[in-house]
Amino acid sequence: LPTPPARLPYVPHVPPMALLGKVTATTFALERPLCVFDGHADASDAVWLAVAFANASATFRNPRSRAEVPPYKQLPTARSYMTLETAAATYSCSAPSPPVLRVGGDTACRDQGRQDPCNGPLPSPGPYRVKFLLMGCSGPKAETRWSEPILLRRAVSPGTIDPAPTRRGSDVVVIASILASLGAVLATAVLGALGVKAWGSLCRQDLGTDAFTRRSYRTHHIPPVLPRPPPPGCGCSPPGLC
Repeated sequence: LPTPPARLPYVPHVPPMALLGKVTATTFALERPLCVFDGHADASDAVWLAVAFANASATFRNPRSRAEVPPYKQLPTARSYMTLETAAATYSCSAPSPPVLRVGGDTACRDQGRQDPCNGPLPSPGPYRVKFLLMGCSGPKAETRWSEPILLRRAVSPGTIDPAPTRRGSDVVVIASILASLGAVLATAVLGALGVKAWGSLCRQDLGTDAFTRRSYRTHHIPPVLPRPPPPGCGCSPPGLC
């Protein structure tokens, strides 16, 4: 009997960091299993990803050789397949590699009739469960645990979109614009009225109290006129006595 593969404690998972398109309607991202197979893999070994519907993962059976790997096109009937064949050295601790894998990213798989592994788009929201499997020339050597169920996003049918909210939103924008315009006109009128009133007050002040104050100010500071001395002889009477 073949030796059963080693059970590794690693659990595949969607990366926790913010990532554009981390889960879509047909794909999802997985964190790479770096350092997971060190000590178990040889240079000629490969790591595969097994993908199964969550309710079918318990019945999945590891293939005994590469020829028995379940292909992508059998997913609707077999409820599972294997993909992303990668040299084990790619996942070693010392190997530089991108931080994530994308499951379902090869759109060309839909039109290909080939038997080789394919990473095609997932046909439904799932949920799915995945595990990594290390395979050598004599069959499986090590495997990870199954992931938690991964549910994809559901695509919204265009026929179910209600256009009414869009119309209401447009009406609100129009009403808000009209109110803003009326508010601007009203503010301009109020400021104009206040300006006219202030200008009239200043004019009345300049023509009334202020003018009187300036005249009084000048009059108050003008010294009084002293009597001029009479010309010589003007005060003698009769003439010739002075």
